[in-house]
Amino acid sequence: MRITDLLKKEGIRIGTAPADKSEAIEMLIALHENCGSLTDAAAYREGILAREAMGTTAIGMEIAIPHAKSAAVKAPALTAMTVPGGVDYGSPDGMPAKLLFMIAATPDGDVHMEVLARMMQLLMDFDLTDALKAAKTPEEFLALIDAAEAKKFPDEVKAAPAPEKKGYRVLAVTACPTGIAHTYMAAEALAKAGEKLGIPIKVETNGSGGAKNVLTAEDIANCDGIIIAADKSVDTARFDGKPVYSTKVADGIHKPEELINKIMNGEAPVFKADKKAETTAAVGNESFGRKLYKHLMNGVSHMLPFVVAGGIFIAIAFLIDAANGVPMDGNFGSVTPVAAWFKAMGGYAFNFMLPILAGFIAMSIADRPGLLVGVVGGFLASNGATFADPFAAATIPSGFLGALLAGFLAGWLLKLFERLCDKLPRALEGLKPVLIYPLAGLGIVAVMMCAVNPIMSVINTALSDGLLWLNQHNLGVVLGCILGAMMSIDMGGPLNKAAYVFGTGMLAAATTEGYMVMASVMIGGMVPPLAIALSTIFFRNRWTADERKNGVVNIVMGLSFITEGAIPYAAAYPLKVIPSCAIGSAVAGGLSWLFGCTLMAPHGGIFVVPTIGQPLLYLLALVIGAVVGMLMLALLKRPIKDKE
Repeated sequence: MRITDLLKKEGIRIGTAPADKSEAIEMLIALHENCGSLTDAAAYREGILAREAMGTTAIGMEIAIPHAKSAAVKAPALTAMTVPGGVDYGSPDGMPAKLLFMIAATPDGDVHMEVLARMMQLLMDFDLTDALKAAKTPEEFLALIDAAEAKKFPDEVKAAPAPEKKGYRVLAVTACPTGIAHTYMAAEALAKAGEKLGIPIKVETNGSGGAKNVLTAEDIANCDGIIIAADKSVDTARFDGKPVYSTKVADGIHKPEELINKIMNGEAPVFKADKKAETTAAVGNESFGRKLYKHLMNGVSHMLPFVVAGGIFIAIAFLIDAANGVPMDGNFGSVTPVAAWFKAMGGYAFNFMLPILAGFIAMSIADRPGLLVGVVGGFLASNGATFADPFAAATIPSGFLGALLAGFLAGWLLKLFERLCDKLPRALEGLKPVLIYPLAGLGIVAVMMCAVNPIMSVINTALSDGLLWLNQHNLGVVLGCILGAMMSIDMGGPLNKAAYVFGTGMLAAATTEGYMVMASVMIGGMVPPLAIALSTIFFRNRWTADERKNGVVNIVMGLSFITEGAIPYAAAYPLKVIPSCAIGSAVAGGLSWLFGCTLMAPHGGIFVVPTIGQPLLYLLALVIGAVVGMLMLALLKRPIKDKE
């Protein structure tokens, strides 16, 4: 959906002068009314104010994008205005807002998120934002956005193709476990590299909102080859017979030209798809370790929404009981009726964590038949069923480690069984997916998990006891340092994800030590963007003008626990940025443990501080870690001459 489809010239005001934030909001709502976008302006206003109460929608760089989903919206729409003198909108960088957009979205769907994502891509072009602020008429304002969209998203321009054009020379698919940052950063890097090399390229993004810019059969037929830059499984059966080069998503960000040249130079192997498989997890040039990582990340990426949403609901329950003075005993979080409701709903979502993790690991290995063995295996790991106690009345669950084993081992066993079934008569082909695979899969995973649950539960218990021992002997600080550093070393890569998955697994244990692990993990991921942002502010001579401008954005990303904001800087100066950030994160993670900080929510950054035990000390640890990272950068990265 294009911005120009939602924004009309009647919804644009140039050169306004609101007295404050409230007046600015009223002016933007009035524009929506004038455009006929609303059925009830008062109801929509309530939605806007409720969103602002959660935190300012100013994003910095003199831009604010208030937004709300409301039943009072007839159809998705956008309004905009310029404020030459600026208006105080509570921006994280302290700058007044001079360019404001307001998104009105219907309750169904995630149109507002799509519009926000697209606008962020456009507004990162500072030449465009400067031109929009200086626009003299609504027509000029709209034309600037139209031209920017046409340049940024050329596939959407409805123009007749040139006769000599035969399609895209190179295609690409990008995907990361969370489907947020790396997916789009890799796509942008590949698109820019293709433009630089003069090679037409189309990139499909498999993000959290589903696949976008999907490759068509015609695209695939006409291309010279396909790049898969992904850390989770993607649909590759459609590429049968085409040269395919598969690699990690980080290479799409850091080595886009090299990847394109591998296709153009004929270095990519021809991919042969399993005709029975709808989704193939890997292609021939991948190592076994790489395949393992992709299977794991396929499970993690599907598990995260359950962890985040369920965990935050449970944290809200704790907050409500704490606010009502409920003692922190075994019933804490479920004494107040409202708290009990939040805890129950969050618990239901949280209980899906292990079955979903194991299910999608197994599905990545054995395709659709693997889903059953994984989900059942993950559930059996969560309840601890054994041969002697199949109803798990008195057993200790094997937990997170058991679910990992269930996903991998059950997936491989079922895949082996599928190959053995290739020898069955063709008349039984139709029975395989609906009868033979489910029955055999259930038998395989049930026997396997009842056998391994007692062993895994002992290991799981030993791990929890080990954490308790470390804490009792004042060695937990070492673990906090290690987890913090892991979150920072590869910023969203395997080490980062391993630490985060460990943290969420311990969070599910609902113990003090588990909450301390999660606190160290999150603070470690918050430090890198903040350290870089502080460095661009206090050591300006270490950075170029563009790097200083983008540094402000990292304040918001760091406070929001989005480690990936530091990636462009780490890619440009890896030997300076990565060690500095890792040391800062290690200090923050260790201090968090030393201060006894706990975290009951798996995500949210600064916005879930009320769910943190010892919040002021936690913020102190965060500040100290960011400052240490900043000072390390100042030592390792020498001043540069600003070429501008």
